[in-house]
Amino acid sequence: MVVDMGKFMVAGFVQIETIVKVEALPLPYEKFVSVPDMVHTNVGGDGYSQAIALRWLGNDVDFMSMVGKNGHDQMARLNSSGVDLKLDCVLPILEAMPSAVILYNKGERQILEDVKDARSVTYDEAIFEEHIKDKDMVVISDANFCRPLLGLAQKYKKPLAVNVRRINEEKQRTKGDFLKAADIIYVSEGDIEGDPYECLWDCCEKYDPEIFILGLGRKGVLLYTKEENNVIKYQRVKTNEIVNTVGEGDALFSAFLHYYVKTGNPKEAIKNALLFSSYKIGFVGTSNGFMTEEQIEQWKSLIWKQ
Repeated sequence: MVVDMGKFMVAGFVQIETIVKVEALPLPYEKFVSVPDMVHTNVGGDGYSQAIALRWLGNDVDFMSMVGKNGHDQMARLNSSGVDLKLDCVLPILEAMPSAVILYNKGERQILEDVKDARSVTYDEAIFEEHIKDKDMVVISDANFCRPLLGLAQKYKKPLAVNVRRINEEKQRTKGDFLKAADIIYVSEGDIEGDPYECLWDCCEKYDPEIFILGLGRKGVLLYTKEENNVIKYQRVKTNEIVNTVGEGDALFSAFLHYYVKTGNPKEAIKNALLFSSYKIGFVGTSNGFMTEEQIEQWKSLIWKQ
């Protein structure tokens, strides 16, 4: 699969995120704290973050998600990112808008999340089916409302990429159908149990994906490809000082998928994705700090001497 501009379906959460810079984690009690540029509130969520990044890189993106029933102001905020994202498949069917508070200190973070009734509300499967037919790739989180896409991706023979938040025993028991259906799986080290290599090989044996990407935080990423039946470790690269790692994984996964669809080369795609995400963590906010393809090529020639 090699295309000039990818056609993606992205399904996942969108939420209001309040990101707070703190001096330490766990957060010590203080009755009152006032610090300039400490609190940032914007739109986020894994689905929205991935859709914005893919659109920024020039892809055609159908974003499938849900907001609150009285969501006119929420929809306006989704349009405030500066990225031209189609929102006609974002349905106002939740009781209220999901939200999260994220405390961060350099590379550490603590997330307090309230998804409202998003785990129990279903999405119109007919809309999924209408929009999936011409796509090069379907990208989903393991949210319950995304489950109909597992069968639809198989029905229409569309590659399915799944961003898994955690890969522990409970997640594998409750969301194993997502993992079994996925052609490409991404998960971060902070959400696994035990040795990263053992986890990766165990999942590859159990779920048989074409590609498995395991983020290692400051240590880089592991890339498995079924074609070579091999794991390669890539070190993290530095293009920016670390300000906030919120959204790093979503940025890496999105850039990888963009370049994989564009070139069909997972090794080149992961190098570009590492650059894209390394620059992103120098900024606060979902839609801030994206590299252009030209910038990625410039950095790649410096770091990998190509």
